[in-house]
Amino acid sequence: MKVIISGKNIEVTEALKGTVESKISKLDKYFNEGAEAQATLTVEKNRQMIEVTIPINGSILRAEEVTHDMYTSIDKVVDKLIRQLRKHKTKMEKNRVSNYETIRFENIPVFEDDDKDIEAKIVKTKRFALKPMVSEEAVLQMELIGHNFFVFANADTDEVNVVYKRKDGNYGLIEPEFD
Repeated sequence: MKVIISGKNIEVTEALKGTVESKISKLDKYFNEGAEAQATLTVEKNRQMIEVTIPINGSILRAEEVTHDMYTSIDKVVDKLIRQLRKHKTKMEKNRVSNYETIRFENIPVFEDDDKDIEAKIVKTKRFALKPMVSEEAVLQMELIGHNFFVFANADTDEVNVVYKRKDGNYGLIEPEFD
């Protein structure tokens, strides 16, 4: 697996790079040749964060971990990725029709957790009118209702967008992009 490592507010030393590559290489047994992982290491005050993204034929496997120690974050993010693969193995196999050529399903262990149902279900549907507004107004509406995301019709683009509150306290905007 090819691992692309970048850093924000941190110098990626050879030791750090070697650790990230060796830990992420544990995932090699789950992927065929040509798989690529992108790891971004970030330092914000005393927060040591790693985000790993692995594109899988139109889908994305992504995990993020924040601790006070970068090496601990690296260990935890790899464990999180393995748990995601195990948990979603059956879902991915069902959609296997020419998708996910990069995954080796036979190497992913079956998720065994008696307390949780593997198949998540939609238990509630909510309908609401989309009022055209700018993203700043959508953030205000989101804060007023006390949610961590808000769906709205963007007045500038006439598309459905989502604003959300990020872990760092800032806001994100999701804009659809059709292929």
